[in-house]
Amino acid sequence: MVATAVLPLSAESQCLDSKSFLPLDKMRRQADAWAEQYRDNQPFPHIGIDTFFDDEVIRRVAAEFPGEFESSWNRTFLDAGAYEEQKLGLDRFEDFPPYIQQFVSSLNSRLFLDFLERLTGIEGLIPDPYLVGGGLHMIPRGGRLAIHADFNKHKKLRLDRRLNLLVYLNHDWKQEWGGALELWDKDVKAKQKAYFPIANRIVVFSTTDTAYHGHPDPLTSPKGKYRRSIALYYYTNGRPEDEMSEDHTTIFKMRPGEVRKRTTLEVIKPFIPPIVWQIPRMFRR
Repeated sequence: MVATAVLPLSAESQCLDSKSFLPLDKMRRQADAWAEQYRDNQPFPHIGIDTFFDDEVIRRVAAEFPGEFESSWNRTFLDAGAYEEQKLGLDRFEDFPPYIQQFVSSLNSRLFLDFLERLTGIEGLIPDPYLVGGGLHMIPRGGRLAIHADFNKHKKLRLDRRLNLLVYLNHDWKQEWGGALELWDKDVKAKQKAYFPIANRIVVFSTTDTAYHGHPDPLTSPKGKYRRSIALYYYTNGRPEDEMSEDHTTIFKMRPGEVRKRTTLEVIKPFIPPIVWQIPRMFRR
């Protein structure tokens, strides 16, 4: 049995509980209808739900989201791979603003786990106290994330990754800026669904070896206009036999006609001393 850590909360956050953040009545009334949609949606089980939370909750989460110059971000720029470029991420719960701490805690609470289990049919869901790969994400103009299937095993907890939850925080997002979450078929031959990252939209989907997704084209948003989201992943102790496979990291795939481009680092690496291209890794927190 794996014990999960208890995450500390600030004094302000302790004044609130999960019921202050979750739309409990909506969750009760809509769960069965949403579960049917979740099961039937293609190319793999998923659902996108608009205006899920109370608008005031999302507005405050967005207002307290760390700014682009905050030192707490993990930054992926110069040494980014060709599949993931220009991403700011924050997975240290203790560095989240207090209100966002409590919001994330509500999404890892028993109340919300019960809802997710009813929605997805996946029982025994376990939240990740380490937020591996998840937490707060912020992507600037030019950023992208190639089509991929997620890693399938938590390295520390040795649990099976089963479910992704994405909460979008972008008010006044314009479709011409791109940034839609794309869902592709198992052979990565055709895009079947796309969800723009508009504020108060959540997307929940099952994570398997063929659940290919991403936002593969560079954002064209104005400078300083970021694609902001919160990503939480849920695990179980074991998974169905028909989903079993060898442990693997993220599996990236090229779309039809797409050619993997070389990164700036790959181009200049042969011509500079190793200490130079290792600097970004040295200063990661």
